[in-house]
Amino acid sequence: MILAWVISILLLCSALVAHLERLTALRIIEVKTIESKQTKFIAAENAIAQCESHITNLDALLSNACYIQPVGKNIWRITSKEKPIIEIHIHVDEKTGSISRINWRQIFE
Repeated sequence: MILAWVISILLLCSALVAHLERLTALRIIEVKTIESKQTKFIAAENAIAQCESHITNLDALLSNACYIQPVGKNIWRITSKEKPIIEIHIHVDEKTGSISRINWRQIFE
């Protein structure tokens, strides 16, 4: 009887260890995924910010990392090319040359 009890405790402990190993592996995968997606998101936001700052002088833009489209009078849509895709609308004041963001959104496919 005691032998069966010891064997059942050992089996429960081994099942617990296996379960903890799986949970740890999933947590590691989760953290790595979050880190890589955050890096890509920051890169997309930097590309948008670079395009936004050079909207009045597109020739000064070093890399073409975003799509720039006119939407209306002094309103522009800037969309990142790389995923995650970020889209902003900006208004450019002709008199002062100031740029202001109207909205920001992430495009999901």
